[in-house]
Amino acid sequence: MISFYLEATSGLPAYLQIARQVEHAIRLGRLGPGDQLPSVREVVAELAINPNTVQKAYRDLEMRGLIDSWQGRGTFVRQGVGLERSSVHVAFQRKLRRWLTEATAAGLDREDVVALFDSAVHELFVEGVA
Repeated sequence: MISFYLEATSGLPAYLQIARQVEHAIRLGRLGPGDQLPSVREVVAELAINPNTVQKAYRDLEMRGLIDSWQGRGTFVRQGVGLERSSVHVAFQRKLRRWLTEATAAGLDREDVVALFDSAVHELFVEGVA
């Protein structure tokens, strides 16, 4: 089961943070087809937010074909989506953690690390600079 968190300084609305956390969990193989998401009521109790926020996140995920909601049964990761947690994921996560450890040891804070990472992702995937 996934446990949600909100970052007030992220600049993203709460519903997008929730939706992104679900999408990332699916992409990383932490949630797989058929896995149940927490109920709206459970998320509201955990995060102390408005139920409409959770419903909006779940609606967004459903419209994108990642989850299915069934009245009275719950919300589940859609069959046919998700990845097995592969050795490639594990290896790169290990490398990334080492890099993060080095970055913080060098004095970079969270915002510095995020800015560096976002910049590198943008350069590679948008500008095509390797």
